[in-house]
Amino acid sequence: MKKNRIDVITLGCSKNLVDSELLMKQLLANGYTVKHDPDKPEGKIVVINTCGFIGDAKEESINIILEFAEAKKERKLNKLFVMGCLTERYMDDLRTEIPEVDNFYGKFGWKALISDLGKSFRQDLALERSITTPQHYAYLKISEGCNRTCSYCSIPIMTGKHQSRPIEEVEEEVRHLVANGVKEFQVIAQDLSFYGLDNYKTAKLPELIERIAKIPRVEWVRLHYAYPAHFPHDLLRVIRENDNVCKYLDIALQHISDKMLAKMRRNISKEQTYGLMRRIREEVPGIHLRTTLMVGHPGETQKDFDELLQFVKDVRFERMGAFPYSHEDGTYAYDNYKDNVSDVVKQERMDELMAVQERIALEINESKIGKAFKVIIDREDGDYYIGRTEYDSPEVDPEVLVKKNKILNIGEYYDVRITDAHPFDLFGEI
Repeated sequence: MKKNRIDVITLGCSKNLVDSELLMKQLLANGYTVKHDPDKPEGKIVVINTCGFIGDAKEESINIILEFAEAKKERKLNKLFVMGCLTERYMDDLRTEIPEVDNFYGKFGWKALISDLGKSFRQDLALERSITTPQHYAYLKISEGCNRTCSYCSIPIMTGKHQSRPIEEVEEEVRHLVANGVKEFQVIAQDLSFYGLDNYKTAKLPELIERIAKIPRVEWVRLHYAYPAHFPHDLLRVIRENDNVCKYLDIALQHISDKMLAKMRRNISKEQTYGLMRRIREEVPGIHLRTTLMVGHPGETQKDFDELLQFVKDVRFERMGAFPYSHEDGTYAYDNYKDNVSDVVKQERMDELMAVQERIALEINESKIGKAFKVIIDREDGDYYIGRTEYDSPEVDPEVLVKKNKILNIGEYYDVRITDAHPFDLFGEI
């Protein structure tokens, strides 16, 4: 164990990762050695940044807290701090149940952790982060919170109302990251579509993305988590007209049946959803769409699921994920609906949906054989360099495996011709 080392463990989404990176920069500035997600924790101080989204994520967070609480009881740790979404939601219960933790901090209260270590928050470093991703890409969080009232979602309970960051502040962060070698930006928010409506009283996402795209040495900008209702359509022009804005959009749709969209409180209809998908594809030729779909929400019948299955076949999403409904306390669904779809049926529906998507993904990938794409190299793995096209976000999307026939540089772009395709991976050569 190393006395001056702090191990920071991040659970959950990329938005949590940004919070950890901001904290780590402050810890480093205060003289600590900091390790992120180490294989072998060796610090005398541990910080756990938790997720509280759905049951599995909450269980993982609690198990890891308990593991380190046991280490503290055994005097392997001096201090244990816990922050993030789970603590925002269940602070009082956690304090009672796990007294070994020195302090808990909510989603936005982590700055107090610096004070509790007897150190000072460095305001001059407020926008700086200790990047945990490969140096050539970073996540860029442009807002916090969510104003939507989806029936199943606990996120507004933890993060509160939508708060857009000022455009100038986001631009300043991008310039700083570019100066430190970042070329690719994954723009993230709980709801990109709402950006600017709170502080500018108008949708500002198109303007923000256009301004980021004009910053020198920004090579790729990729967009995550748009909301389909009240979608800012001028964004499509921005994607089409700016070569460094990736032809990629992550837009969570959840369902297509009018009955289920109403029960989910999604504020959009089946007809409007199909129309939006057509408009996106027409205005941005070649765009790759990523979506997330939910099965097993209370009230979902076989007919509703069949509509969802047909929707996937009709739209042919390039990227798609699915997850079963989780009955989360505090949500509208928890208070107003009975969780009446069995776990077995939820799993069967999810498996069927993903089997259809796997066939579609393979056909789309096979259509790329023989074509050349600009690929950024993320890492080496065995006999291959592993990279991505503009249509692929780190961690969640397909990768391009390039045989090591010549030396390539991590973080550089190369033209790669696709030679073979699997459902969720491509193979290519320089």
